[in-house]
Amino acid sequence: MIKNTFDISDFVAAQSLTGTIYELVKREKAARKAKRLTQKQLAERTGVSYGSIRRFEQSGEISLLSLVKIANALDCLEDFNELFKKPPVTNIRDLKL
Repeated sequence: MIKNTFDISDFVAAQSLTGTIYELVKREKAARKAKRLTQKQLAERTGVSYGSIRRFEQSGEISLLSLVKIANALDCLEDFNELFKKPPVTNIRDLKL
């Protein structure tokens, strides 16, 4: 698994690239296992190579197209509709806590 190093999010409540990838991999694996699919079965369903799925679950590395195919097979495609929806904060007064 990719969690072999310390990350800032291990110590403080902060979003980080490594932490985000780690959590995404954890959720994908949980969804795959909930559907009782092996990595090989998921590969067959998605057309994504077994090696790519294995690499994703070990290191977090995968192409966007492959990730979308996996999300579709795991009935999570709608999750991608939430990406980039938040308006960027350009003024500290606009920050909603």
